[in-house]
Amino acid sequence: MGKLKEGDVVARSSYCCDIYFKVVSLFSGTDGREYARLKGLDLRLEATAPADDLVRIDPLAVSQYWHHCQLKNMEKMKDVFRRREDDRRRTLSRAIRENPDEIQSFDLPGTLVHIDGDREYLDLCLASYKQLGIECHGYHIDEEKQAEKVFNILSEHRPDMLVLTGHDGLVKGAKEEDCRDIKKYHNSQHFVNAVRSARQYEKSRDDLVIFAGACQSHYEALLAAGANFASSPKRVLIHAYDPVFVMEKVAYTSIYDPIALKDVIAGTITGFDGIGGVEAPGVQPGGLPPLPAWEGAAG
Repeated sequence: MGKLKEGDVVARSSYCCDIYFKVVSLFSGTDGREYARLKGLDLRLEATAPADDLVRIDPLAVSQYWHHCQLKNMEKMKDVFRRREDDRRRTLSRAIRENPDEIQSFDLPGTLVHIDGDREYLDLCLASYKQLGIECHGYHIDEEKQAEKVFNILSEHRPDMLVLTGHDGLVKGAKEEDCRDIKKYHNSQHFVNAVRSARQYEKSRDDLVIFAGACQSHYEALLAAGANFASSPKRVLIHAYDPVFVMEKVAYTSIYDPIALKDVIAGTITGFDGIGGVEAPGVQPGGLPPLPAWEGAAG
């Protein structure tokens, strides 16, 4: 196979090559073996594996893998736009009894700060937010530094929503009974600290809606710290785009409507095993008639 290097895409033979990873770093263990630090290619998972357990993935297979991921994302996007139109008609029909389909309205979705421990995932999410019409301020900050940075970032942008994510996972060798011990996770404690810092800026879960966590994160601890939505109830892997689809539903739900939790979670790629949360109102003040598009307007 040749010597592994940083940036290689690999899979673990002991796990039947079920997940594709990128090699982040290589190091020698205390047992004299070479190890690799890994991050999921499309899953927010962090792992460590012996280098001799890794299989390098052919570039064509990687390309096909990404193509499949993008297709899944596009299908979710289509579902989002269909749901938005249904929601618009339902909202207008409540307020306007006669011919609601003939009335045009406009959206003012909430603003978002997304702090991600992975630069590539952040870029993917930012592109998706743009497609979905959500104003997002993105920051690439390592998981262990998010808590010290988040307060000032929130003070600068004053967003309605916050995402704190990156990579996580149970440490190698952790058993089922270890799931309650936050010390058995790579980054869950860092996410908890960041949520607590964010709640020092804004205490109310209604006024700042927070998604926090990554693959296998300590779900209960994140909710207790003040997150509205978190991963991972059953300690499963979550997809890179899951925070995007959670926040899209929040951004486009009326301030007068509660966020339908089952609809939010069903709209993610991972689903109920990977994402959960608590009830909160939406952040969008809808309006009508549509904003005028003035031609040649000054000022």
